[in-house]
Amino acid sequence: MSSPQRIALIGECMIELQEEGSGLLRRTFGGDTLNTAVYLSRLLQTHGVQVNYVTALGDDPHSEAMLQAWQAEGIQTGLVQRLAGRVPGLYMIQVDPDGERHFSYWRDTSAAKAYFAAAETPLEQTLDQLDVLYFSGISLAILPDAGRERLLSAAAKVRANGGKVIFDNNYRPRLWQGADQARQWYRRAYEGCDIALITLDDEIAMLPPGTHAQTALAAALALPVPEVVVKQGGNDTVVRVVNQQPQSIPPTRVAKVVDTTAAGDSFGAGYVAARLTGHTPEQAAATGNTLAGTVIQHRGAIIPTTAMPAIKL
Repeated sequence: MSSPQRIALIGECMIELQEEGSGLLRRTFGGDTLNTAVYLSRLLQTHGVQVNYVTALGDDPHSEAMLQAWQAEGIQTGLVQRLAGRVPGLYMIQVDPDGERHFSYWRDTSAAKAYFAAAETPLEQTLDQLDVLYFSGISLAILPDAGRERLLSAAAKVRANGGKVIFDNNYRPRLWQGADQARQWYRRAYEGCDIALITLDDEIAMLPPGTHAQTALAAALALPVPEVVVKQGGNDTVVRVVNQQPQSIPPTRVAKVVDTTAAGDSFGAGYVAARLTGHTPEQAAATGNTLAGTVIQHRGAIIPTTAMPAIKL
């Protein structure tokens, strides 16, 4: 894949609250594709790639603070809509002693859910200028059916124009009416993308109860996608390029996992950044594992810039 000039990531950024102890909460911002956009921007800032975030925000102070934070990270916000009277969603993270996080959400009236309510969106107006469109299962889940159709149509137009589409399978059961509904939309997303970033646990959660991990892995590798990347937590990442044998890449081992928030999102950023700068899928998976291994040693979705690992692209 040659280095593109413009990548757009669509989804939802929410207000993030983390427990600090003694009843105190720390406020930051986060969301799966937004986390990926931040890390992409950090990795690609010297490579001439423009990272755009696509979402809807309200006209409230939190929305304004989000925009300023994204812009400070070098993310372009021209495709963001501001909707009067709407606000961002909110979630709270509680982290257990093993570093696993547990979420509580308040997102029913989130502005991002209404991105495609307009007759034509900033994203749709600029599809012919995009080289890459990146979205996730959450990007699909938060939208009504009409919005999902328009997102998949936008992806098809990007591909028709010679661009690439990347789909991350982030699956949150509470956002869907059931696994059957999610599978129907995921099938279409897989059929319309060039790279699928798959967290195996999420894929298993969508399948009938009792499905063995090896069965789910085989099904993922058989998807009709030119390039499939399967993340397996502490086990090897498996990469399959069309007409080639799958390759296994070991994860980055860390002494202590502090917080697994954004592990998959940061992996996606490392993988995509490496692919966009000419690296092989195997090299890209190693880059993704390196970044994710660093992120899980810090609290919260976005680690300080000073904590970023030395990654050469």
